[in-house]
Amino acid sequence: MTEKPMIGSNVKAIVEMEWKLFDQVQNIGGRADCQDNRTTFFIMRSSQLMAWSTEMLDSYYDDLLTAHRSGRNLLTEKYAYMMERTSPEEFAGIRDALLPRSPQKDADIEEICKAHVIWQEELAAQYPRLTGNGRPIRRSADSKVCTSFETYLWGELATYSEKTIQLYAAYVRRLQREGKNLCRMILENTVSQYGYASLEQAESRQ
Repeated sequence: MTEKPMIGSNVKAIVEMEWKLFDQVQNIGGRADCQDNRTTFFIMRSSQLMAWSTEMLDSYYDDLLTAHRSGRNLLTEKYAYMMERTSPEEFAGIRDALLPRSPQKDADIEEICKAHVIWQEELAAQYPRLTGNGRPIRRSADSKVCTSFETYLWGELATYSEKTIQLYAAYVRRLQREGKNLCRMILENTVSQYGYASLEQAESRQ
């Protein structure tokens, strides 16, 4: 069994803040089971954040603090933004409660999502059992009862500040130049926190 990765204090601070926000999210169908599973939430979110650059973490932490000071819940907004694609009629009724996005921010978000979709499809081809229980990857699968990996990511990115999105886009471009897969990095962190020595070991035990 591999040693679990070290989780930095900045990652812990962000996830603790996110958990409090997640606990406050009001779902149309009532409270979701995942809102009572702190362990899984912490593993999934910390695995993602551990793959980020320090600059991205610092900027996103500032986003959370800024939103808190103005009484906004970024996790609630994430699910609201998803509705722009999954439930456009319902979204029309809440659009005015969300901050407007600039054309440049939307372009950067689309670039980030496109890279993630390609990375996730590469992972799915390599580790079909490990990824098989996840969301459908592309937004073409979106419906009122199904949110794709692409749209879920898109909704989250829409809550980030312009600065954080710019840092994220630059980071994605750097990883692409280096031939690295950010989705793989995140999944490696995840399986490591569950005690697996590698993606291959985790795949073989599914």
